[in-house]
Amino acid sequence: MAEDLQKDSCFAEYPNIPKDKQRKEGRKMLEEKTATSPMEIMGTRDDEEGSDSSAMRTAETLMRLVPVALCISALVLMLKDSQTNDFGSISYSDLGTFRYLVHANGICAGYSLLSAIIVAMPRPSTMFRAWTFFFLDQVLTYTILAAGAVSVEVLFLAYKGDTAITWSAACGSFGGFCHKATASVVITFVVVACYAMLSLISSYKLFSKFDAPVANPSRGINITASQG
Repeated sequence: MAEDLQKDSCFAEYPNIPKDKQRKEGRKMLEEKTATSPMEIMGTRDDEEGSDSSAMRTAETLMRLVPVALCISALVLMLKDSQTNDFGSISYSDLGTFRYLVHANGICAGYSLLSAIIVAMPRPSTMFRAWTFFFLDQVLTYTILAAGAVSVEVLFLAYKGDTAITWSAACGSFGGFCHKATASVVITFVVVACYAMLSLISSYKLFSKFDAPVANPSRGINITASQG
């Protein structure tokens, strides 16, 4: 009875509305208030954020696992790249550029596997962890990009040669060697694309949750004053 009287008081200033209709409208208003309560809204938001973070973590884990297979493929192709014929013998180890490519792919494969394991663990994001992933992703991206770029230059000289420095085209005599090296370099550039995506993801995770480092104005003033 007290509840009905409380609901009816909401319509006290409208005496022409029937009592049954007043009660129905009162119940409807109460249900709307209950449905949009702060606790329910917060719970819904938490569920949505939890599902979004879980989906993003899964996607990032898969994205970090893809370069593992690609790096190993490029590494194995280059390690087995050697050829012997009537013109002589050649191996990837004869060229420092290809040795660097092998090492870069090995490092990237190990880092990708380790980072995928860490990302897959449901841990709260911290500033140190976000900055660490951001920094290492950037370093590995440029490392593998440099390996691919210098390898392309060597392959261009191997295919075309350079008469200015009396560098003859070696791929005419060692075609199998050049084909394997080309395949390894192409796979390496696919790895570069994957790491570019990982760099964007780690950048977004860092700067969307944490502010960029800002210089302390008071310290700047103190330094300026001491210099004067």
